[in-house]
Amino acid sequence: MSTAEEAGVGDGALSKDILLVFFPFAERKEWIEHITNRFKGLQVRWVNAINSDHSVVKATDIAAELWDGVTILSTFMPPPAELIPNVRFVQVTSAGVDRWPNHPTYQDEKVKFSTSNGIHAPQIAEWVIGAWLSHQHNFIHYTSNMKTGNWESPFATRIQDSTGQRIGILGYGAIGRQCARLASVLGMEIYAYTRGERSTPESRKDDSYCVPGTGDPDGILPAKWFHGTDKENINEFLAQGLDLLVISLPLTPETRHIISDEQFKILNERKTFVVNIARGGHINQDALIKALKTGQIRGAALDVTDPEPLPSDNPLWKAPNLLITPHVSWKTDRLWDRLLDILELNLEKLATGKPLINVVNRKLHY
Repeated sequence: MSTAEEAGVGDGALSKDILLVFFPFAERKEWIEHITNRFKGLQVRWVNAINSDHSVVKATDIAAELWDGVTILSTFMPPPAELIPNVRFVQVTSAGVDRWPNHPTYQDEKVKFSTSNGIHAPQIAEWVIGAWLSHQHNFIHYTSNMKTGNWESPFATRIQDSTGQRIGILGYGAIGRQCARLASVLGMEIYAYTRGERSTPESRKDDSYCVPGTGDPDGILPAKWFHGTDKENINEFLAQGLDLLVISLPLTPETRHIISDEQFKILNERKTFVVNIARGGHINQDALIKALKTGQIRGAALDVTDPEPLPSDNPLWKAPNLLITPHVSWKTDRLWDRLLDILELNLEKLATGKPLINVVNRKLHY
């Protein structure tokens, strides 16, 4: 423990605050003890947001007194505004805030919001590259052969390695940067797309939370950078001969159905493999089904769909060359430690008056 921790941080700056941790895992008593020792006077309450049957605990299901006086909140699902009238800071547990924009607390500019952007990057990037490699090496096909005991001729299927192929990352944030890191090890050429222009070395640096030893902190991996907010910019990027397209954007009104019929026609030239680990609303799913059935793209992998859960009779389930997982790419045993790390970091910044990390832009909603 450092001298700063032993002495406390912020000279009791959080002594009038009550923190409610509303996480889907059991209370960490050692963390609470550590935090209350470090930030003198801070009260910490903890509610496990998952029931024993794995159902989600609603904010209105927990004892009303647990909400009394809460000024700092860390949660995934927004609680009713009347439960948090005194909140001044919200640390969401997700990388985006697409569940919050219409919430009265979010619309109050005095309340600060930060995302947990960065804590999901290592595991999601592994999911992306794993799905890509599984497709390129026909793992699902061979798994099917195992069920029938079929030892297939090695010349019966085509296999492609990744060296020399091109990955386009639509949304070069923390997740996109870790995808780039892994892809670069495979020998892939990296093209990055961001909303705003990143024309200088300084502008290409990552200002979000970064798990040590991961990502592309200085923005040096992409061979080319693209930017813009309209379809023409997006289409120019997609027309760069991409073998793998990774969608890692926040979902906003301008990014909903950012990939649809027109974009799949562009991707047809290279038969791009499409991966979406952001939100289901980024892709027009009817257009995706058509693109898969007609061979416009070589395949796709989705960890997100629209809606979620995806109904069992939805035609997306039967589309060819498609992998669907139930929004699990974020999962790892290390997630909660990282989440507590970023929460502690922002508590320290609150206590010392320094700028918070991962502050949400209320106009862009990320």
